[in-house]
Amino acid sequence: MSATTRKRRWLTICAITASAALVAIPAGAAPGRGSSPFGARALQQLAAERAQSVGAVTPKVTAEDDGGDGNEADEIAEGADQYAEARTSPGVVAPGAYGAAWNSLANLPSTGGSWRNITDLPYNSDDARYRDYDSNSSGGSGNVTGRLAAMAADSGGYVYAGSAGGGVWRSRSGGGHWQPISDKLSSQSTGALALDGSGRLWLGTGEANTNADAYLGSGVYVLSDPRHGTFSSRSRVGGDELESTTIHQLRFGGGKVWAATSEGVWSHSTKTLGGAWKLEFAPNPDYLPGGSLAGDASAPYKNITNDIAIDPKNPARVVLAVGWRSGDDYNGFYAKASDGTWTRITSGLGDLPSDPDNVGDVTFARSADGSRYYAIDQSPEQLNTNPDSGLEGIYVSKSGSPTGPWTKVADYQQLAADGSALTSSGYMPGVQAWYNQFLTVDPANAEHVYAGLEEVYETKDGGSTWSTVGPYWNFGFSCWSIDPAKQTGDCNQTTHSDQHGVAIGSYHGKSYVYVGNDGGAYKRPVSGAQDSSGHATDWTSLNDGTIDTLQYYSVGIGKDRTYGGVSVTGGLQDNGQSILRSNDKVMGSNFGGDGGDTLTDPANGCNIAEEYVYLSVQVTQNCAVNDGSWVTDPSKVTSYNVAPADNATSEARFIAPLATDMKNSSTWIAGGRHVWVQTHGYAIRSGDEWTSVRDLGAGRTATAVAASGGKVYAAWCGPCNNQGFARGISVGNADGTGWRDINLPATGADGAVPNRYLSGFAIDPKNASHVFLEVNGFSRHWTEGPGAGVGHVFESTDGGTTWKDISANLPDVPTNSAVVTANGGLAVATDLGVVYRAPGRATWQRVAQLPAVAVLQLKLSPDGATLYAATHGRGIYTIKVRDCG
Repeated sequence: MSATTRKRRWLTICAITASAALVAIPAGAAPGRGSSPFGARALQQLAAERAQSVGAVTPKVTAEDDGGDGNEADEIAEGADQYAEARTSPGVVAPGAYGAAWNSLANLPSTGGSWRNITDLPYNSDDARYRDYDSNSSGGSGNVTGRLAAMAADSGGYVYAGSAGGGVWRSRSGGGHWQPISDKLSSQSTGALALDGSGRLWLGTGEANTNADAYLGSGVYVLSDPRHGTFSSRSRVGGDELESTTIHQLRFGGGKVWAATSEGVWSHSTKTLGGAWKLEFAPNPDYLPGGSLAGDASAPYKNITNDIAIDPKNPARVVLAVGWRSGDDYNGFYAKASDGTWTRITSGLGDLPSDPDNVGDVTFARSADGSRYYAIDQSPEQLNTNPDSGLEGIYVSKSGSPTGPWTKVADYQQLAADGSALTSSGYMPGVQAWYNQFLTVDPANAEHVYAGLEEVYETKDGGSTWSTVGPYWNFGFSCWSIDPAKQTGDCNQTTHSDQHGVAIGSYHGKSYVYVGNDGGAYKRPVSGAQDSSGHATDWTSLNDGTIDTLQYYSVGIGKDRTYGGVSVTGGLQDNGQSILRSNDKVMGSNFGGDGGDTLTDPANGCNIAEEYVYLSVQVTQNCAVNDGSWVTDPSKVTSYNVAPADNATSEARFIAPLATDMKNSSTWIAGGRHVWVQTHGYAIRSGDEWTSVRDLGAGRTATAVAASGGKVYAAWCGPCNNQGFARGISVGNADGTGWRDINLPATGADGAVPNRYLSGFAIDPKNASHVFLEVNGFSRHWTEGPGAGVGHVFESTDGGTTWKDISANLPDVPTNSAVVTANGGLAVATDLGVVYRAPGRATWQRVAQLPAVAVLQLKLSPDGATLYAATHGRGIYTIKVRDCG
C-alpha cells in the first residue's frame, strides 16, 4: 500500500476518538503510546489526513481506479473496496452468484444441533467499566448494535428496521422487543424499506450506500401483512431483473413502485405483483448485464441511481437523481421529455446544481400536504477538492414540485455552527455525505424536517434555522466528563454517528422519529425537547439486545479467571471491540473505532490484543478495565499501542491478518508488506518489539497468516484489485530462517490454486505441515477474470509445496476462515454460513442453520469443545463441535 493510499485514511465508520483538546497527556507519559487511533487521538489529526488527500485524486471513474471507488480520501471507501476485492478479484462477478450459492447450500445435508447466539443482549458502548485510553466509552451513544440502512414505521406502534447484513426486524411496541422477519430470504442486506398507502411493507435488498462490506441483493419483496407476517421467496415482486443489484430507494406514485438501483431506475405495478420490472432509465445501458461493456471494470459504477421524486400533484412528472458519488459525465437530474425519453435537466432548478460535477448522492423528501419538496445533494467536486466536506447543500422547493425552483437552505458551514460536534477544519458536517444521508418531513408540518448526515439535524422553519439534535458524540462539549459516576457528565444521550435511515410513526397516539445509523436504532418525540445548545434531551436507544445485527470481523475466546467460564471478545465494523465476561448481562466496549482482528489468550481472557485498522494493534492485560483516571494520572493507562512498522507506512490491509502460534501463545504473527513476529506475548509494550522475518515484496500485502510450532504460512496479494491481480504464498520459520515462495500455478496443473484472494489457513494441530487453504471469491463460472479457476478449500500435506482441491460438493461461495477440530474434522466459514467435513469423509455438510449471513472467522474454545462463529451482521454464535458431524 503506497504512501498516497495512506493519505486516504482519514475516517473510520464510527466515532473514533475524543478531541485532544479535552485531555492534556504529557509527552511520553503513556508507554508505547504513539499516535493511537482511539481515545485521545484528535479530530484535528483526522482532519489533517483528510486535507492531505484533497486534490491528489480525480473524482472521475476510470478503468485505472482502484476497484472503481474513485479514490476517495477516506477509510470507509478504502475498507469497503478491500472487502469487495476479496470477493471479486481478479475480475467482475456475474449476477446471480450468491443466489446460486444459497440454493446449493440449502441442498447440502445438515448436521445436528443448533447455533446459539451469545451476543443477543445489550451492548453498551458507554459501559463505565471500560474507560481506558483506547475506548470511546462516555461518548454518549449508549446501547448499540450493527448498522441499520433503512427504517419504516406506522401509526400503530409498529417499527421496521432493515440492517446492512442481518435482515429486517420488527417491533410491535414503538421500538424494542425486536423479531427478525426476513430470515428465509437469500439476501440479508437491506437497501430500502417503505410502507405504501395500503400498509404493505416493501423491502429492497442490497445495501446501496456504496459501502461494500454489505452485499448485493436478490430483488424487491412485499409483505401484505407486515404486522404479523414474514418475508419469503414467494413474496418477491416481479422476476429476477433486480437480482444482484443494490436498491437505494423505493418510491410510490401513479399506481407504480419505483426503484432507484445500481443498475438504473425501474418500475412495477403496485396492483399486479407478477410480471417483469420495467427498466425506466439507465444512463449507460451498454454497461448493464448482457450489454457490450458489461465486463468492463467500471461497469458497476456506470448506472448508479439514487432517488426518485414524484410530483404529488401530477404523478406523471418524475425527476430522477442519477450519479456515482465520485463523479461521472452521466451524473445529474433527469425528467421525461414529451417524446418519452429521459433528458438531463440543465436549467430551471434554481440553487440545486445541474452540472455533473456537483450532483452525487442525492436524497429527496416531500411533505404530506404536497407543498414542499426537500433534497440533500453530495458533490463529487466537493469530495475531491474541499477538505472540510463533500456536502453541496440541503434544498427546498417551495412550489412542491421536484422540478423546482430549488433554494439552498443549509450548507456544511451553517450546520457546523448550529451545535455540531464536527467543527474542526478538515472534518465538518457532510464529510461523509456520499455514505450517510437521510431526509424526512413531519407529516403534520411541512416546514419541520429531519436531515441525517454524520449527525442528525432538525429545522422547524423550513430550513431558515437548524439544530444538531443528534451530535456525532459528546466529546468536546463542556458538559462532557469521563467520570463513570456521571456517565457522560451533564450531556444528554445522543445517537451513534453516521445516519442512514429515518421514519416517523406513532405509538400510543404520540409521534416519534426513528433513525437508523451505524450503531442501530434510536427514537425521540417528533417535537422533542432541546437544551440551550440545540442538542436533543430525549433520545432513546432501541438497541435492547433483542436486535443483534452486529458486524463482527473476528472473535477471541479465553478463560475468565475472575468469574469462571470464558470471556469472549470480537472486533466490529463501526463499534470497536465488544467484551462479554462470563457473568455479564450487558456487553461492554473496551476498544473504540473499527475493530479488526482479535487475539485472546486461551488461558486468560483478559489478555487481549485488538487491531484497529492497517495493523494498528492495541494490547491490554486487564480486559482494558479502567475508570478513566488516566485523564489526570497517565500512569493509570492499561492499554498500549504496539503496532508493527507496516502500520506507519500503510503497507497492510484495512483489516490485516494477526495470529498466534498454535503451540505458543506468546509468539504472534502479523502480516503487512512484511511478515512480523514478536515473542513477548501480551507483555509487549512497543511496536519496536516486532521483527520482520519476511519481506513479501513491494506492492504485496499479507491476506492471511498462521503458525504452529514455529512454522509460519503467509498468503499475500499484490496488486489486490482486478487490475493485474496476483496472489501467492510464502512459507518459513518464526525465527526468520527457511523462507521461500511457493510455486502456485493457477491453471493447467494438478493441484492448481485459483488466482483469487487467499483468505485463510487452518493448520492441523498434530502436524504443522498439514494445512488447509481457504480461497475467497467465486469460481470461473461466475468470475470474468484470468485464472479464476475452481475450488474454495485446498489441502497440503507437505508444508504448502503442493495442494489438492478438496472442495467436492462445497457450494461455490467465498470462504473466509477454517479450523481443524480435535478429532480431525474441518469447519469452514463462508459468506452464507458454516460447513463441515467430518474426519475420513470427502463431502461437506451444512452446520445447522444460520440466516444468509457472512461468517468471517471461526475459533475454538480453549477446551476445543465449542465452535465460535463471528458473523458480519448477526453477532457471534456457538455450537458444540460434537454436533457438527
